[in-house]
Amino acid sequence: MKIARLQESSGTIVTAIRHDDGRFTKATGSLETGFKDSGIAVSGKLLAPVDPRIILCIGLNYRKHAEEGGKPVPELPVLFIKGPGATNHPGDEIVLPRKLRSDMVDYECELAIVIGRVCKNVSKAEALQYVAGYTCGNDVSARDWQMKWGGGQWCRGKTFDTFCPLGPWMVTPDEVGNPNELRIMTRLNGETMQDWSTSDMIFDVPTLIEFLSGSTTLMPGTVILTGTPHGVGGARKPPVFLKAGDAVEIEIEKIGVLSNPVVEEVV
Repeated sequence: MKIARLQESSGTIVTAIRHDDGRFTKATGSLETGFKDSGIAVSGKLLAPVDPRIILCIGLNYRKHAEEGGKPVPELPVLFIKGPGATNHPGDEIVLPRKLRSDMVDYECELAIVIGRVCKNVSKAEALQYVAGYTCGNDVSARDWQMKWGGGQWCRGKTFDTFCPLGPWMVTPDEVGNPNELRIMTRLNGETMQDWSTSDMIFDVPTLIEFLSGSTTLMPGTVILTGTPHGVGGARKPPVFLKAGDAVEIEIEKIGVLSNPVVEEVV
């Protein structure tokens, strides 16, 4: 089942089921209880499929991405956090910062996990029972703020407004199957920049949920970004960074395509 959020012309936000023929019908239920189809047709602007409580992000979680950056394979997952205000919707603009200027803004295709149940100290064997669904994520990153001006922390370069596009919808686990057997891609202006498999994750999805829930309560609506494969702009020779007028597409097998244009911040 594909679960979307729509903003109707009245401004009301509704949860909907997206059908293969492109129709949307109103959904009943919740992340905790699951969703059912009411059969009532709805339409509106497509929003991120979840309004995150928190966005937990894993760095250096693909072997070849660690290699391209000259980094050792981590012994434990590398955690950083994006604020919920970084959430961006399908089709909305990625805004290049100009007040705190960055000229090194990068793309990162990522599989995003949406937690559906209160989750603490969960074992790997039980971890997938707490997943409401999966969606596409773009961990947009200002490399200069991340690496040079962030005081040794990644959060400043990772959590500017619009730096976490999610969508186009959330797909329930029964349709995704094994989340570590999915093709994942980034296209920039139609050119493929990343094209790999989630099987290259150093820490797979159950391992991440076990680690992140250790001594820590994950609430429904928690979003987990699981890392990006090799091919990021900052590792290319010469580097490729986002500029106004670009169009970024993230595609994940069995989920869909998340598209966003790029503009400059007006200050």
